Amino acid sequence: MRQSLRNCLALSLGLLLASGAVLAKPSNKWRLEFSGAAESPGEIVLRVQPVGGEPVDVTVAIEGNDGENRVAGKVRDALKAALKADYRIDRDDGEDVLVKRRWGRPPFEVSLASSTVKDVRINFDRE
Repeated sequence: MRQSLRNCLALSLGLLLASGAVLAKPSNKWRLEFSGAAESPGEIVLRVQPVGGEPVDVTVAIEGNDGENRVAGKVRDALKAALKADYRIDRDDGEDVLVKRRWGRPPFEVSLASSTVKDVRINFDRE
């Protein structure tokens, strides 16, 4: 019994590490790099989690055949609408979205909560 409990705990820890939940680090600024064209319509759901605050899920509708620049534009617009005055959201190089906290706001994390869009990849970089 004791060995199976240890195995269960080890498996749970491994799953947490694989999901990135344990390794996440907040930052003052994030770069979201989009690549690939959408091979299907769907939704991208991004989660913005300020340190000590409640997470905000932002849902972005994507059409089939949206290229990386169009996806980045839609994500930028959705983040601006949802996050309002707490963050500055800009685009860079067409396919990148920059999310920066405003002065006095806590560091935060940005992650992918879910996506039903085929072939669009998102790389999350702290800056």
